[in-house]
Amino acid sequence: MSAKDIDIEFEEAFERASNMTEALPQDVMLRIYAYYKQATVGTMHANRMGSVDLRDAFKTNAWMQISHLSSDEAKRFYIETINSLTK
Repeated sequence: MSAKDIDIEFEEAFERASNMTEALPQDVMLRIYAYYKQATVGTMHANRMGSVDLRDAFKTNAWMQISHLSSDEAKRFYIETINSLTK
């Protein structure tokens, strides 16, 4: 799959995810968040941490756990996760 193809699939998956109305388990939401951030922003660095509320701590932890993935790998996992939830 070319980089252009994965970008198109990623955007389509994002649109589907944005239109989802069902409640998802928190661990799934965190995984989706982490893949999206890694795909769009890149590796999480400790100096990016701002607030220390519990919700942000969980999000930061989820993102840091997948920081070894490249942007394209994170996009693929994001696409796979959204596809599994929307089919």
